[in-house]
Amino acid sequence: MSAPDEVLLGLDVGTTAVKVAAFSTSGRGQVAEASREHPSTHPRPGWHVQDPATVLAAVDATLAACLADLGDARVVGVSVGCAQHALLGLDDRRAPVTPVITWADARSSAEARELRADGRAAELLRRTGTPVHPMSPLVKLVWFARHEQETAAAVRWWVGLKDLLLLHLTGELVTELSSASATGLLGSVARDWDDDALALAGVRRDQLPPVLPTTTVLELAPDAARRTGLPAGLPVVVGAADGPLGNLGTGAIAPGVAGLSLGTSGAVRMAVDGPRTDPSGSLFCYALTDDLWVVGGAVSNGGIAMRWARDTFAAELTGEDADTELLALAAEAPPGSDGLVMLPYLLSERAPVWDPDPAGAYFGVRLRHTRPHFLRAALEGVCLQVSTIADALEHVAPVREVRATGGTFRSPLWRTVMAAVLARPLVVETGAGGTALGATALGWYALGGAPDLPAALAALRGPVEDPAPVAVTPEDLATYAALRAGFPDLVRSYTAVADAFAVPPVRPS
Repeated sequence: MSAPDEVLLGLDVGTTAVKVAAFSTSGRGQVAEASREHPSTHPRPGWHVQDPATVLAAVDATLAACLADLGDARVVGVSVGCAQHALLGLDDRRAPVTPVITWADARSSAEARELRADGRAAELLRRTGTPVHPMSPLVKLVWFARHEQETAAAVRWWVGLKDLLLLHLTGELVTELSSASATGLLGSVARDWDDDALALAGVRRDQLPPVLPTTTVLELAPDAARRTGLPAGLPVVVGAADGPLGNLGTGAIAPGVAGLSLGTSGAVRMAVDGPRTDPSGSLFCYALTDDLWVVGGAVSNGGIAMRWARDTFAAELTGEDADTELLALAAEAPPGSDGLVMLPYLLSERAPVWDPDPAGAYFGVRLRHTRPHFLRAALEGVCLQVSTIADALEHVAPVREVRATGGTFRSPLWRTVMAAVLARPLVVETGAGGTALGATALGWYALGGAPDLPAALAALRGPVEDPAPVAVTPEDLATYAALRAGFPDLVRSYTAVADAFAVPPVRPS
C-alpha cells in the first residue's frame, strides 16, 4: 500500500470570501478546494465593515470543509494569505473593540484629502510605500483619533485582519512584513514601525504587533485544532498579503512580468528586488519577502462595476447565468462603444488618481447609445483604468508581459478587451493560480520543501502548461489605442472639476 499523499493548505481570506486550496507536495497540483462567503455591512454611507466573529467562523468552516475532502491525505502545514488594509481594535483581553474596517471603507476621506492637500502624502508614500487614501490603516487611525476618541481609548492593540487570523489560529498576536508594509505605518527601508507615521496616527509602538518575516513558522493552537479538525501543533506559515501572493501564484515574479488580478476590485503589480520609489508618485510598494517586493497599483472598481451595471441596466437578469447573459448583451455593442466612455468610480478610487472624491461618470452619451453600449462602456472603463497602472509601471521597468488571474477572465469579452487595451501580451492563468497557490508556494519554501520561490511554485502547480497569449485583432488594438491615449486626459480634466458633482464627504453623526 502506498503512503498517503502529503498536502499543504493555502488559506486565502479575501474581502468577500474565504478560500482554502490543498496542493500536493508530490507534484499532482491542486487536489481539493473549499470556500465560504462572509458579508460586509454598511452601517453608514461609505462605511464597509465586517463582523470579526463571522469572518473567523468562515475560516474555521472552510478549513474543515477542505480537510473533509482530502480523504487520507496528510496535511503538512497551512500557509496564510489575507486581504490588505483592514483595521480593527482589540482590548487588553484581545477581544474586538471595533468591527473589521475593510479597505473599501471611505469614512476617512476628509483626512486623506487634508494630507494630500498639505503635502504630507508624498513624504508618507516615500517612507512607507503606501499611498495616502481612505483604504490605508494610517488614515483610518487619524480618523479614529479625531472622531471616536472614546473608542480609540479602549483599544489596547490596533491590528489588521491577517493579525487577527494568526491570533485565531496560533494564539500569538503578531503581524508579518508583507501585511505591515501595506499599513502606511511601516518604514520600508527599516522594516519597522515608522515613528513619524505613528505620531500622525496617534498610536504607540507598543499598540502594534511585532513584525515577523513572511516565512516565519508558528504552530496551530489546540483550540484551533478542535474547531477545524487539523492536528494541534501543525506548522502555520504566517505568509503574506494577498496582493504580493497573487503575483507569486501566477508566476509574475520575474523582471518585466506584471501580475494582474481582477475580481470585485483589481490590481497590477510587478516584482522588484527591494523597496522602490516610483517617480510618478502613483504606485505602492509592498513586501512579499524581505528581498522581494511588488510595486504597482490597485483599482477599487473592478468586477463591481459590471455588477452595478447589471443591477442598473439589466436587473431582470438573475440566477446562475446572469453574468453570462450580461456579457452577451455587452458584446452586442462594438469595441469602443460608439464613443461612449465610462469612468468607473463607483467606489473611492485608488491608483493612479488616489482620489476619494470623484464619482463615476459616462461621457459622450448620444441618442444612438443603447443598453449594450452602457454595459460595454462599463467593462471598457475598468480595462482603461487598469491600463493606466500598467503604463505607470513603465517608469519602474518595462512591462513585457502581463499574467492575469481572477474569475472575470473566464469571460472571452473580458479577456479580449483587456488584452487589446493593455496592448501587451496577456496570459490568463487557467489553472489553480492566484493568492491561494501563492500562499502555498511561500509556505512550501518556508518549510524547506524547495530552495527558492520559483521552485516551490513549480513543485506545487504540477505539470501545467502555460496558455498562449490572448489573441487580439489589429482593429481592436487600433480602437483601444485611441481610447487609451485620451483616457488620462479625460481623468485629469474630470477630477479637476469633480467638486461640482462630488458626493458630500461622509462625516460622523
